[in-house]
Amino acid sequence: MSGPGNYDVVIIGAGPAGLFCALHAVDANRSVIILEKKETCGKKLLVTGAGQCNLTHGGDIREFFSRYGDNGKFLRPVLLGFTNTDLIDFFENRGLTMVADDNRKVFPATRKASDVLDLLLLECRRRGVMLQCNEPVLNVGPSEGGFSVKTKNGRYIAQNVVIATGGMSYPSTGSSGDGYRFANGLDQPVTEIRPALAAVYARHYPYSHLAGLSFENVVVSLFRENKKIRQSVGDLLFTHHGLSGPVILHLSRFIRAGDLLKISFVPGMDRGTLLKNLIEKTAEHGKRLLKTILSEYGLPERFVKELLDLADIPVDQTGAHISKQARTTLIDYLTAFPFDVASCGGFNEAMVTAGGVSLDGVNPKTMESKLVPGLYFIGEVLDIDGDTGGYNLQAAFSTGFAATKAINLEKRG
Repeated sequence: MSGPGNYDVVIIGAGPAGLFCALHAVDANRSVIILEKKETCGKKLLVTGAGQCNLTHGGDIREFFSRYGDNGKFLRPVLLGFTNTDLIDFFENRGLTMVADDNRKVFPATRKASDVLDLLLLECRRRGVMLQCNEPVLNVGPSEGGFSVKTKNGRYIAQNVVIATGGMSYPSTGSSGDGYRFANGLDQPVTEIRPALAAVYARHYPYSHLAGLSFENVVVSLFRENKKIRQSVGDLLFTHHGLSGPVILHLSRFIRAGDLLKISFVPGMDRGTLLKNLIEKTAEHGKRLLKTILSEYGLPERFVKELLDLADIPVDQTGAHISKQARTTLIDYLTAFPFDVASCGGFNEAMVTAGGVSLDGVNPKTMESKLVPGLYFIGEVLDIDGDTGGYNLQAAFSTGFAATKAINLEKRG
């Protein structure tokens, strides 16, 4: 039974980053304890990938660098230091087979996140990691020779502290922003916190009754104060109140309330090209219904009917009888349909958190604070958020491993 006292390493948070860091940090001459605020470990891990645990992504690890918004460069050393192949080998060498789907997303063959968590906990127990659940940390401060970590049960003194508390998404799992408070208390800068990998809610949204309709490879342009600041291509999904799908989820880290999204529903065709093409089609097949001509662009029938209605074009309109003004409106809707952003989905529905402990204050090779020696930040508490597809979990494991490696070198030194 563990409890307050002196330890070589105190890790705050028993998610994937914290557990992975702990099981590599412990040895016969080092005492490591994990303090977890919830009654059980890995609550957020258990809901990843709808409970199937998309652990990482296949392919070359260098393909990962572009998958973390503007911060992939920071992760380069740790991703190369512990790759997706290393992670897969870790689990398979311990009897948990991994499989990749058609999109190269890697899962345990059992498709059970609980099997991943069980293996991590087994490995921690086997290596002698001490684990204290239902032990929320109240404060982290400096102490002679290290740190003082205060909980309701007492004070833990440690040479090294690793903050692995996660972000603020899915707060019911324990990710409620504690790590940012600890960082601020130690004068470690924290950037603005906001939801990421979240759906977008739109003002005056016209497509509620088309919820569930999806589009492939649409172009989404993000405007702020009449200036285009981002553009992304991917699959889109209409929801009851706005937009989702991979292209929106990945762009959501940059989207703010008050922004404007313009969506082109015709892949590979800009406004001029589509206008010319539509004029040619209607001239050649003037007697055909306009909705039939539009369906040839791969647009769902229900969407075409709704688009014609929004453009005040009768559903039985033929191509030959469409006015120039109506055609212009239709082209505008097809290539740059505007959606005013009311908000992004909140932390209760966002998959990850954008913002966090500022990367300027963290060593990218070791995850150690540049300001406070012996203090480490790993996982989602950092200002890092990856795309869907296993990138966030890979970052958690890679940053946890990097911190361990640095602590081990320090111990030997």
